[in-house]
Amino acid sequence: MATNDPNTAHGLAPDVKLAQCFLAVDDHDKALAFYRDVLGMEIRGDVGFEGMRWVTVGSPLQPDVEIVLEPPAADPDISAADRETIATLLAKGVLRGVNFTTTDCDALYARVEASGADVLQAPMDQPYGVRDCAFRDPAGNMLRFMQRRN
Repeated sequence: MATNDPNTAHGLAPDVKLAQCFLAVDDHDKALAFYRDVLGMEIRGDVGFEGMRWVTVGSPLQPDVEIVLEPPAADPDISAADRETIATLLAKGVLRGVNFTTTDCDALYARVEASGADVLQAPMDQPYGVRDCAFRDPAGNMLRFMQRRN
């Protein structure tokens, strides 16, 4: 049966949406100061369990999408060697990050730069239709902020 819905045309459920993504952080208080105070995200949860902590933040503009700031190697079954490797990779800033959109890349850049965040890229126009900039959060995760150009 033919359909005009691109989701069901490919056999996907039409109600699948992103709810959460996870970023490893080594200091939740520093991460909170950055995500809440610099980026303006709201705290949606702060849970401790077995000596670990998970903090959930999100943009007030996206109430159904959350970023969970979790301890590196939060899996209780991970080996001590793997836990150390993950902590080392986090400290080097080579774990993955998150891409955001913004309506004013330059203003956001000025705000984040003024916070002392590690700048990876000043705002620049990209050939694929966005103006973007990039930073590392206090744990070393890469964050990219993109503004669509008209």
